[in-house]
Amino acid sequence: MKIEVVPIPVTDVDRAKAFYVDQVGFIADHDHRVNDQLRFVQLTPPGSACSIVLGEGVVEMPPGTQKGVMMVIDSVEETFADLRSRGVETSEIIDMDWGRFIYFSDPDGNSWALQELPDYSAAKQAQGNEQA
Repeated sequence: MKIEVVPIPVTDVDRAKAFYVDQVGFIADHDHRVNDQLRFVQLTPPGSACSIVLGEGVVEMPPGTQKGVMMVIDSVEETFADLRSRGVETSEIIDMDWGRFIYFSDPDGNSWALQELPDYSAAKQAQGNEQA
């Protein structure tokens, strides 16, 4: 089983699409209006196998209620600088034992967590060196 699409509830599809594509850097896979009540917009973060969907008649949750969707990133510093340069308001970088994080919300208040994973192989190697 694989998660392939996560719904993101928004009030203004065009504004949300512009935010995710122009500011966050997602790829616009497709934007299809099926009829007056159904519009399907699929966007994918660069390098991800999972996309988000927003649109009209697609998501049943109230706008702004999708909280804490998490993406893994290679470098928290690079992503932080890139998002800020694109006008995305983010948290400061937060260091925790299980990773380094930044957080942001879209214009409707849907929130995202971006995590740079710890280097687990280096930690295991350090543990091995301590035991030797």
